[in-house]
Amino acid sequence: MQITDYVFHKINDPTGIMVGDRYEFLLNVEVDEEDELYTEGGLELRVIIAAEEAGARIAHYNFIDKQTRGALEFGLEDEEEEEILAYCSEKLA
Repeated sequence: MQITDYVFHKINDPTGIMVGDRYEFLLNVEVDEEDELYTEGGLELRVIIAAEEAGARIAHYNFIDKQTRGALEFGLEDEEEEEILAYCSEKLA
């Protein structure tokens, strides 16, 4: 899996319920045609990062088929989660 582009924004919490800040990242990703995640229309990874005093963590994520805009029921492996967290944290710095 390779990240080709990204956008992110801070999520507004008008209630003040959430501790720390939340950011939504939309990562355009490419995967090999042989990968079970492959879709002809392309693939996007939506990631919610929770940035707190103790550090940043992935609060939620899901894969999205760009063509149908539907969520795909796949998970990241532990190593991939670490890579995604490092990538997003670097963009917040």
